[in-house]
Amino acid sequence: MPLTDPAVKLAKPKDKPYRLTDGEGMYLEVSPKGGKYWRMKYRFGGKEKRLSIGVYPTTSLKKARQLREQARRQLSDGIDPSALKQITKLVSSTAAANSFKVVALEWFAKQKPTWAESHWSKVDRMMERDLFPYLGTRPLNEITPPELLAVLRKIESRGALESAKRTKQIAGQIFRYGVATGRCERDPAQDLNGALATPVKKHFAAITEPKAVGALLNALEGYQGTAVVRAALRIAPLTFVRPGELRKAKWAEIDFDKAEWRYFVTKTKSEHIVPLSTQAIDILRELQPLTCRSEYVFPSARTLSRPMSNNAVLSAMRRMGIDKDEMCGHGFRAMARTILDEELQFRPDWIEHQLAHAVKDVHGRAYNRTAHLTERKKMMQAWANYLDNLKAQAANNNVIAANFG
Repeated sequence: MPLTDPAVKLAKPKDKPYRLTDGEGMYLEVSPKGGKYWRMKYRFGGKEKRLSIGVYPTTSLKKARQLREQARRQLSDGIDPSALKQITKLVSSTAAANSFKVVALEWFAKQKPTWAESHWSKVDRMMERDLFPYLGTRPLNEITPPELLAVLRKIESRGALESAKRTKQIAGQIFRYGVATGRCERDPAQDLNGALATPVKKHFAAITEPKAVGALLNALEGYQGTAVVRAALRIAPLTFVRPGELRKAKWAEIDFDKAEWRYFVTKTKSEHIVPLSTQAIDILRELQPLTCRSEYVFPSARTLSRPMSNNAVLSAMRRMGIDKDEMCGHGFRAMARTILDEELQFRPDWIEHQLAHAVKDVHGRAYNRTAHLTERKKMMQAWANYLDNLKAQAANNNVIAANFG
């Protein structure tokens, strides 16, 4: 006799498991602990087998009967419902293991040690904010170009065209890693070339006109904030390193005897040497008694165990009234690149080496940290002398003849 809803609901546990039959091979098994399990007994390939249908009350009597009929249709088509269930479960678990998020995090873990903190933190934010909410649970090999484009359009819609472009690049790297590891067959990001709006190329704000440089340097000299930030502001134009490299400078990297600062450049994966002019050495010696208890030349105002913040120099310039469209931390690099070439007429390859760009020599060999070091030392001292002259010109509002060689 078929079961009824009240009979199923009121079935009580006994000392041993027992069954309540519904018909067509299906029954309710009641365990001694009170669990109620829908099962179906059937024969396939001459053998008696059992199929787990569900757990009551999550799976109601009505739903259990629907699943039973589905299994019976599979049997009539020559399909073993138990085997099909196992295959479906395996496919589902494999898809979860090969989801976009799982593969992306695996790729990210392999790349992170080779990246600067500023870069990997940006990539991490892009994935968490713009990719995982929409693609995270999707199997990597099922994501189509239109699906990826729809995600990137969301970024475009908020006006972040450059972010949309970079997110597409990150997604492409994840898919290519998926191809290499056998999780997908191709990179759908390749099909989106030309589909996104092209961001307008915007260079870092920089002052490159000599008279304006002199006024800027005098303004930096007059900064009334902390001694650490003031020293960073004064040494930034003398060394023109990347802002992240400046704020993370360590005393152990400074050789006062050789007048050199040596450190590893994450971007080019090479060591770099910054010859220090006498002016730069003076600034460092003045600062050393204040921060020598920290490993960092420019420690945070809150703790000596960390370098100063990303925005310390930038914020100081803004407080002095130097507009964001006028000058930024990277601007000192453009300033030096332009003036060393156009005004002081130093060789471009010396300048590029000093900027720690990934340049190659005439024989195609990779960047050499010691390349043109003698010439670069002379160039860096000439640069510091030239900046002193520009400050004097701006202060006196006249031209001072000088030899910067």
